[in-house]
Formats: sequence, structure tokens, C-alpha cells
Amino acid sequence: MTGRDPRKAFGAAVHRIARENDDVVAISVDSGLSSGLGGMRDEFPERYLEVGIMEQAATGLAAGLATAGRIPVLCAIAPFVTARNFEMFRNDIGYMRQNVKIVGRNAGLSYSPLGPTHHSLEDCALARLIPGIAVITPADCGEIEDAVAAMIAHEGPVYLRLGAGTVPDLYEAGSFRWGRGRTLSRGDDLTVISSGHITAEVIDAVLSLQKQGIDVEHLALSMLEPLDHDLVVEAARRTRRVVTVEEHYVRGGLGGAVAELLAERCPVPLQVIGAPHRFISSGPYRDVIVGCNLDAQSIADRAAEFVRTTAPVTIPG
Repeated sequence: MTGRDPRKAFGAAVHRIARENDDVVAISVDSGLSSGLGGMRDEFPERYLEVGIMEQAATGLAAGLATAGRIPVLCAIAPFVTARNFEMFRNDIGYMRQNVKIVGRNAGLSYSPLGPTHHSLEDCALARLIPGIAVITPADCGEIEDAVAAMIAHEGPVYLRLGAGTVPDLYEAGSFRWGRGRTLSRGDDLTVISSGHITAEVIDAVLSLQKQGIDVEHLALSMLEPLDHDLVVEAARRTRRVVTVEEHYVRGGLGGAVAELLAERCPVPLQVIGAPHRFISSGPYRDVIVGCNLDAQSIADRAAEFVRTTAPVTIPG
């Protein structure tokens, strides 16, 4: 599979839309070029605002610009625009329902060499806690481009999560749908649900499971909020066992969202695969992923064990 850098795909998409929409404004906190926004800075310097390393102030600035009818896009390292400025995100953006787009790049463990201060394993949980925030977790660069267009067209606050490095191309261009997931494979033994850039590993894991004779339904969710409830419940009712996989803590992200839904509408056995709930050591990205058992082989092994040891339940109704 070919691949591209999510940050470059994101920045180019913002720049392209800004040529058509004069209200789009990019905000940098000393990280605009690393966020792929160099083209925006060069062509539209009056709509490229460099705030410096002050994420809280940048969030307030974004809220003010939205009040004046602009569409601010604030992008920086994921923990710095979710955890560091959480109160401003909650109050200035969420509570005030401002039309601001917060974008966290290098999410998950993709800043692995810099350690826990730069890992972003709680960002989706934080964003999901704020009422009214849409949470988008694209899996590849084509989906990022579509998601950027969709979030700018959407009236309301959005959190968009980006990986880093080279992400394989997985989907056809133009196939992103707001609040809708994808069915990547059909099966009756197990539902596997993934979100974000870890989906490439999950696709390989599903192929391994299928070679073992396990019939897998693979759902890829591009958004955690709104979640595609009907897609998840329909698959869970049929397979009666669910595994979620995410490059996020096992608490509060995709697994948490699916667990909340299934507990209410379709109580079936659920295994949540993600980063263990501890501070993860620094190191090369691949080594860190393997150490967290988030590589394709580990995912397949854990899912296969779950199928072997968990009996499917009978769903009433």
C-alpha cells in the first residue's frame, strides 16, 4: 500500500478550502509548519495567525474569531490542544458552542521518542467529555482530506485527530460520511471495530484471523462522536462478540464509546484493545507499538484468544 504524511494532507486540505472560503483562518502555536500549514501562511498571511506557545490563549482567540464569523482551525501536537488547554476547550469552545476546529496532530504514540509528555492517549476521552464536540478519527490521508472539508462545512465545534509519519492509503477518495462508519469485511464469528491510523494494523490482523478460520466483521469508525450506533449494534447482534482496537488508552476512547452503547442496547462480551493505562516508555514508534501489543500479530493473537475463551451470548429480542 502507498502512503502519505497525515500532517501534509491536512495542511494542504485546509489551504485548498481557504482559497474558496475567505472565512477560514489558521492558528499556529509555534507549530504551523510542522502541521502542514506553510502554504496557508505563504498565500494568506493575513489569515495565518502565529500565537506562540500559548495554547490556552490560542483557544480563546479562536473562540473570539468564531464569534466574529470566522472559521478558525487550530492545529498543534494533540496533548497540547486537548489536555493543556482543556478548560478553555470546554468553556470557550464547547460551552459557548463556537464554530472552532481543534486539530491534534501526532496523536496516539506517534511522538513516541519524546515520551509521555508528548504521547496523546487520552485526547479522544477528553474531547468526548465535552458536550457537543464532534470527534473525528480518520484512518488515512484521503479520509483526512474529506474530513477537513466536512468539519469546515459543519456548524459547530470539532476535534480532529491526526497521526504522523507515513500512513497507508486504505479507502477510496470521497467515501467519508459524517457520523457513518465503514464495513471493511463481513463475518459472523466476531466483530472487530477500529478507528484512526491503527486501522492499517487491524486490517492485517483481520486477515490473520480469517486465515485461522475466524469469520470477522471489521468495522472502521471514522467518528467517535457522533458514533454510528446502528452499524455497531447490528454487527454485535449478529456476531455476539466484539473487539475494539485503538491507539488510545483502553479507557474513554473508542472502547469506552462502544461499551456505553452495547451496555444500553446490545450487551455482548467486549474486549477493548488499546494502550495500557499507564505512562508508556519512549522509543522508536514500531518498538513502542509492539511493546503495547498494538501490532497486527498481537492484535490477532488477543482477538483469537478472546474468541476461543468467550462464549457468544443470546441477545433477547
